[in-house]
Formats: sequence, C-alpha cells, structure tokens
Amino acid sequence: MTIIDSHHHLWKYSSDEYGWINEQMLPLKSDFLLPELREVAATSSIDGFVSVQARQSLQETTDLLAMADLEPLIRGVVGWVPLAASDVNDTLERLAEQKQLKGVRHVVQDEPDDQFILGEAFNHGVAQLASHGLVYDVLIYSRQLPASIEFVDRHPNLQMILDHIAKPTIKPGQFDDNWEKGIRELAKRENISCKFSGVVTEVQGDSWTIDQIRPYWDIALEAFSADRLMFGSDWPVCLLKTGHDQWLQTVQQLAAELTTAEQTKFFATNAIRDYNLQM
Repeated sequence: MTIIDSHHHLWKYSSDEYGWINEQMLPLKSDFLLPELREVAATSSIDGFVSVQARQSLQETTDLLAMADLEPLIRGVVGWVPLAASDVNDTLERLAEQKQLKGVRHVVQDEPDDQFILGEAFNHGVAQLASHGLVYDVLIYSRQLPASIEFVDRHPNLQMILDHIAKPTIKPGQFDDNWEKGIRELAKRENISCKFSGVVTEVQGDSWTIDQIRPYWDIALEAFSADRLMFGSDWPVCLLKTGHDQWLQTVQQLAAELTTAEQTKFFATNAIRDYNLQM
C-alpha cells in the first residue's frame, strides 16, 4: 500500500532560527535534512512526504522548495508567507510559479490572541490562496476551535487541512470534551480535511499508550470519515515521544478497522487529492 506522510519538517538547526525549540526539546536540537528524511523513508516504507514550514520565514519556504526540487520523496511543500502584508498577492504570484508549493500555513497556535485567525488583514491574505491553487493548513490548539470554525466559514471555497486534529489536551483518565465538541462542529464544513498527526506529543506525562490515543482517533474518524482524514507523522517533532516507525505502526493498528479502500484513502489518496500531489 502506498503511504504518504502528509506532515513532516526539515531544518538545519540553530537556536536563533528555531527559538521555539526549548531546553525540554533536546532531541530536536539537531539537523533534520534530506539524508535523515531518506533514512526515515527507508525504515518506514514511505512513498512520499509533504514538507511543512517550522518557522515563519520566507527564506525557509524558499529553502524547502529548493530541497523539494532535489528530492523526489518530497511531493509538496506547505510554506509560510506574510498573509497579513499588503503585498501578499505579489509574494503568492512569485512563489506559486513553483509547482511544489501546495499550501500555506501560519503558526496560529502561538498567537497570544485566540481571535487572531479572524483578523481582517490576515483573512484578506488567506482569501488570495485559492486563486493561486493553494490550500491553507490550520494549526491551532483546541481552545482556538470556536474562532477557527468562524474562520473556515469565511472561506467556503478554499480547501483547508487541519493539522494535528487541533491538538487536544490528552491527560491520563481525562478526556478533552471541549475538543470533541469543537472538532465535530468543524468537521461539518466540507472544505476542510484533517491530519491524524502530532497527537502523541499532546499526551501529558512521560509515557503514552495506544489506548490513550484511540478515543481521539475514533472521534476524528467519525467526524471527518475516511474521506477527509489523512496520515501524518509530525517528524521530527514526534521524536519527543516516539519514533517515526513506532507512530506509523500505532496508526496502522488504529486504522486496521478500516476497509482496504478506506485505508488507501487515509494513507495516500486523500493527501494526494487535497494537496494536488504529483505521484
């Protein structure tokens, strides 16, 4: 079966450029570039990756696109552009000429204002994406779901993809009910799909089990169905809790209940469709 990892990152580490990597994230303070990506692909039998921005820099977007030109495993790039800038359309016109650019993302989860995603200038920029054939990746914490639902409603003709199932707070013996309410409501919008990625790093504590992950899988699958859910690793960030191959095996166990056709959608064709990947 073809497997597309719809969410991973590449970086040449420096403390200045990746300040969000703090002292509790020592496994991430290394370079993760094409040699490491090829090793992951070989170990986990991945057929293609979507490379996603990890810092809010046009230079990083350019660097990711350059790596995509060199490496056939990279099927597409989700970059960053200054969406709230007055000249955003000029930037999009220049970047969209590169066929490997498939989408744009802003790190909304780190914005101090939970209403940031509803800002006028930001939404003006987002509204330009569809005309350039680009999708928008929604990166939020679960507390930002109410504002994000309103945001999605403002752009009904733009394909969006929710990262990391909106990052629920996963605590032992405690379920994130507010996340469930928000994710079910968001999933009613047909123009947004969802990545089952980055979930393991939201588990509070030093260890995790598949049984902690399973309720969140069940609800994400029920809300979005196998038609709008896709696999992602969030490598190398996932290394804070698990290896790429271990996460893939965990998700394969969860997805074993799906039919072969549904598994094909989840592990490959949904990402190929929504990101317009060339295979």
